[in-house]
Amino acid sequence: MRIEKKNALRQKRRWRIRKLVIGTAARPRMSVRFTGQHIYVQFVDDATGTTLASTSTRAKSMPDRETLAANVKSAVRIGKAAAEAALASGITTVVFDRSGAPFHGKVKALADAAREAGLKF
Repeated sequence: MRIEKKNALRQKRRWRIRKLVIGTAARPRMSVRFTGQHIYVQFVDDATGTTLASTSTRAKSMPDRETLAANVKSAVRIGKAAAEAALASGITTVVFDRSGAPFHGKVKALADAAREAGLKF
């Protein structure tokens, strides 16, 4: 399958999911995005369109960020860091948005680490 077609299908999947997964100020959307090299997590209030908290493998606050990549081990560390950032902002419950990625491997590891650190999905 051509990469253009694959990207178009992923975008349609993200739009289909986004219609159902909506974040509010009381329960923001935890948006997770994996690229080939990095992991990005944002806590978004869709009612006002603002990002309440975020973290990634590129964040300057992450220790040893040069060694982080888009793999399962880094996903666990980012999941814990994201939960700590959310709890520091007063966020305890979230709606999980996996951005069209299947829920296994890196995505599941990140979600489980965030749950263990204190977030409720």
